[in-house]
Amino acid sequence: MNPNHGGQPYDPAAQPQPPQGPAPQGPAPQGPVQGAGGQGPPVDVPNPPPGAVAAPPQYRPDEAFAPGGGLAWRPISGRHTLQRALTAVLWAIPVGALGVFLLGRDGGLAPAAMWVSAVVLAAVVVGIVAELDRRSFGYAERADDLIVTHGVFVKRLIVVPYGRMQFVDVTAGLLQRWTGIATVRMHTAAAATDATVPGLPAAEAALLRDRLAQKGEERSMGL
Repeated sequence: MNPNHGGQPYDPAAQPQPPQGPAPQGPAPQGPVQGAGGQGPPVDVPNPPPGAVAAPPQYRPDEAFAPGGGLAWRPISGRHTLQRALTAVLWAIPVGALGVFLLGRDGGLAPAAMWVSAVVLAAVVVGIVAELDRRSFGYAERADDLIVTHGVFVKRLIVVPYGRMQFVDVTAGLLQRWTGIATVRMHTAAAATDATVPGLPAAEAALLRDRLAQKGEERSMGL
């Protein structure tokens, strides 16, 4: 029996179907995002503000004096210790001889011996501190600056941008030339920010000088 009481019989195939086709393309609409499975409450996803700056790198406490960027400190030559030890010995000889002469003239052999022992001990201490200072010294050339660290009792790290460099000089005294090392100094407008790298082999000092001069010229020209 027809339930419409005289109307057309119900045909499911004749009913209008919802349009089917590919899903609309384009950027997803901004706004709250549904939770997992679309059943949870909406979650607000913060958008980065325009012009936001990336967060600076984070260092652990033991990396306070690290060069960063995966770089390693470049050491100075072991002949730096030899040069400073020879300097201490050259100073100790006349000082010790003068003390022995003055104390021995008064007939005090024991005081003269104690004086010589003190001078020898001071020379040894200077040599030990020179070796420790050599081991603490290091430098690294980064993309925009030169960093130098040193210090036995007080650690120090100096960062000198290439753009602030005024000139570079290389010096070597008599003992430095005899031991084949030199000192490279990077001068800036403020003397407190100058960087010094001592105890470099002469050839390495010349190469470092040329690289620093080239990078300084590039920064001054805006390259």
